[in-house]
Amino acid sequence: MQALRFHEFGKPDEVLRLEPLDLPSLADGEVRLKILAAPVNPADLNLIEGTYGVKPELPAVPGIEGCGEVVESRSMDFQAGDRAIVLRRAGSWATHVQLPAENLFKLPAGLDPLQAAMLKVNPATAWRLLTGFATLEPGSLIVQNAANSGVGRCVIAMAKELGLRTMNLVRRAELREELLALGADVVVTDDDAGLEGAKAAGVEKPKLAFNCVGGESALRLMNLLAPGGIHVTFGAMARRPLTVPNGLLIFKDLQIRGLWITKWIEAAPKQELDEAYGRLARLMLDGSMGLPVDSTYSLDAFDAALERVGGAGREGKVLLVP
Repeated sequence: MQALRFHEFGKPDEVLRLEPLDLPSLADGEVRLKILAAPVNPADLNLIEGTYGVKPELPAVPGIEGCGEVVESRSMDFQAGDRAIVLRRAGSWATHVQLPAENLFKLPAGLDPLQAAMLKVNPATAWRLLTGFATLEPGSLIVQNAANSGVGRCVIAMAKELGLRTMNLVRRAELREELLALGADVVVTDDDAGLEGAKAAGVEKPKLAFNCVGGESALRLMNLLAPGGIHVTFGAMARRPLTVPNGLLIFKDLQIRGLWITKWIEAAPKQELDEAYGRLARLMLDGSMGLPVDSTYSLDAFDAALERVGGAGREGKVLLVP
């Protein structure tokens, strides 16, 4: 097999190397996958830089999610030809991986491997945001920033499936029609004018807010929330801290929460994971939910893939296709 590895933390384009590796023989209960596609996520880059929430032992292979085809199995749950996604960090920036069967989710037949490769993180994050913090009545409104992001698009699709409505904040006004076509109910710009527009939209105050930006954008979500509302942070795109005014805690009694999807995956029972990912996979399979793909690159073209991730005008995920 071949894999992209780093022997020290640093800038990905400086420390990553494509190297040959040997896989040991399969142990009982293990499965070997030929990787079909693996996204380049911000978390992967942070892992390489040494700035992620955990640091791997070095040398390490990045890749927190990916889709593969079973080429060998010593588990009764998988046989050659099955397709699966990795549920725990497995170093998917490689031609092959092997891991215990309980760390995999078997995919339904017919699911596009590029879409499946993106199933683990963004759709699951959207699912937990919508179901893990409050029980909402049908027709309830939620609000989110960065609504055109991968998670944001999944929130719109899943909220529609659950009978919920969405108020969406975006940086660029030209995204409005695109998100409305996806099923968004309200779309406004993420600025002071958009905040006033959201307040004047004639809808009730949302009870849940999803923040992946931070700074002033996170504060706008707090101002839109109903008293007693829940504000969940799962990202920090602006790299600015959350500043919570005293009045919003005292007079609105807001709840400030956080979500790291990795912790949920690690702690959730296998049955809960299978049920959640089964539902998400069906939404992808029937076309109700999908994530845009910008471009694909082979492993030996990883430099170009990294350049594309940081480039201007990118529309969707960059994926490695070994």
